[in-house]
Amino acid sequence: MRRMFRAKILTNLIRSCSRATHPIDRTIPSLMFRLHYSTEVEPQLSPDLIKIMDQRLSAIEHRNAILQRLINQPEYSQEEFSRANKELRKLRDSMELISALRVIQKEIDGLKTLVSESADDKDMLDMAVSELGEAVEEEKRLQTLLLKSLLPKDEADERDCILEVRAGTGGEEASLFAMDIFRMYERYSQKKGWKFDIVDITESDMKGYKEASAAICGASVYGKLKFESGIHRVQRIPITEKSGRIHTSAVSVAILPQADEVDVQLRNEDLRIDTYRSGGCGGQHANTTNSAVRIIHHPTGIMVSIQDERSQHMNKAKALKVLCAKLYEIERLRLQSSRSKLRSEQIGSGDRSGRIRTYNFPQGRVTDHRVGITHHAIEDMMEGENLDIFIDALLLRQEMDAIASFSSTS
Repeated sequence: MRRMFRAKILTNLIRSCSRATHPIDRTIPSLMFRLHYSTEVEPQLSPDLIKIMDQRLSAIEHRNAILQRLINQPEYSQEEFSRANKELRKLRDSMELISALRVIQKEIDGLKTLVSESADDKDMLDMAVSELGEAVEEEKRLQTLLLKSLLPKDEADERDCILEVRAGTGGEEASLFAMDIFRMYERYSQKKGWKFDIVDITESDMKGYKEASAAICGASVYGKLKFESGIHRVQRIPITEKSGRIHTSAVSVAILPQADEVDVQLRNEDLRIDTYRSGGCGGQHANTTNSAVRIIHHPTGIMVSIQDERSQHMNKAKALKVLCAKLYEIERLRLQSSRSKLRSEQIGSGDRSGRIRTYNFPQGRVTDHRVGITHHAIEDMMEGENLDIFIDALLLRQEMDAIASFSSTS
């Protein structure tokens, strides 16, 4: 009965739409993020925000119509046609959502009319009210999807990244924890199906990591990991501690978006490239040939040393990749600092001057100080499990801040 009733209403509405889009897809994933370990948090769409968004949507529809007319005009040049086609492709996803939203809004109007005309038919009124409630919820969901599509995006989010981990205060214990953190990200990457390539490791006397770096490749890796940049603090009893006292140590983590060749132009005259014999373990070949590479970028003073590979050529390629990532990050932050409030905050700036997370082994907990979330399964966390608890919360906070900025600047 409900299906027949809904089909009857939709038939007339859809005929009046004269649309050439896909039917409403109710399988689109909801953007209503839920934090399972605390209270639920959802973006709230106020009437003022919806009004601002509707103005943006009307502008997108108008622009799409202009571009559609343009590509059908034979007098335009191939260059203009290609430019218009490229812009249309960027608008395609938004236009599909807008079309679905317009359909559901027409359905809502029809259901409201039916409710007002069904006062004398209780069964019809009940069904109409129920269908209206479902349609309103669908409208809110589509509006939320569209709002997210309108929010400012960091172009670097889609890139691969360079992970750098350095031991901080705490001596050998800091080096051992740096090794644990580095391996945590390696395991997390493997669980995500990402490619994790070790770039360079400098070991301490106790085989911990003074410094370690890796290239992580996969879908939207930088966008997922960017909030991991900062000071990670550990509280535990070191293996060297005989009296059982808890020590506090720290490591710094940096997540840098990998740069394409077109992003960073390296001039030979700006580079000093030295080769030398690698130290530490690596076999007879590694220690008797000049396979290690050190590159210094004179304009910035950045120095990158790589000795992980047996081949000088491979070490040089890795060093150049890391250098490009560092230069790209400097330029990217410089360009964005003037137009993004998020970049000035700890959550989004990559500023490593303050702690972002504490790993307390005696209490078995991990606490992220930026979002105030504590997770009580530290061993699982170090195995690369449940890191999404913090990552998803930080991404949600970024989205909420972006919504607030969208509303205040529009």
